[in-house]
Amino acid sequence: MQLFSGPVGDPAMELAIANALVRRASAGDFTEALRVYRPAQPMLVFGRRDTRHAGFEAAVRAGREAGFEPVVRAVGGRPVAYTSEALVIDHVRNDPRAAEEQERRFKSFGQVIADELHLLGIDARVGEVPGEYCPGAQSINARGVVKLVGTGQRVVRDAWLFSSLTVIGDDARVRSVLTEVYGHLELPFDPETVGSLSTERPALTATAVQQHFQNAFAGGISPTPLDQATLDLAASYADDHRV
Repeated sequence: MQLFSGPVGDPAMELAIANALVRRASAGDFTEALRVYRPAQPMLVFGRRDTRHAGFEAAVRAGREAGFEPVVRAVGGRPVAYTSEALVIDHVRNDPRAAEEQERRFKSFGQVIADELHLLGIDARVGEVPGEYCPGAQSINARGVVKLVGTGQRVVRDAWLFSSLTVIGDDARVRSVLTEVYGHLELPFDPETVGSLSTERPALTATAVQQHFQNAFAGGISPTPLDQATLDLAASYADDHRV
């Protein structure tokens, strides 16, 4: 396994790198890779279908006015927002059975993440909280009340990407911007379902959470900078994610 870490700064590139990694895994450039990083700046990530809503431009303006850079992900899902007080884990693997194991991955990775949060003292559970942002059956919540982690997948030929987003802090900022964004897009949303690890356990720091998950998923492997081939491929995809 290869372990990459560190943000690149450009929100569109952050999403494009995940796409590049899974494409390189598909091509057999590596068997398995993990990228664990905290974003360099606040991001507001839309799904493709959000861009077709009449309220999309207003939602984009609301994000920018709140200090969040809007971008569009390559796969489905509804808007999510996060700051540098969040942790993104992108896990890719070359796998000829990638398309067959999608549901199993959602369940197994969701449970692993919940188990790791238990080790950090969080009452973490797998399951959707009614009214949560970007709802999903394999979201991870705290106490059955607030969403902490969202998960998503992308499957290409002979490879998969499993991505998770853990909100460590700044949940008040996230709650505020998502309330506006979901309003403009006319989507159901209960602001009270937005949670964070630091609200559940105030002593937790983003650095400690990042180190914990790096150890859990990559053991003693030392992180390395992203290689130029991945960065170059990501650059070719970046404009697809810009608003």
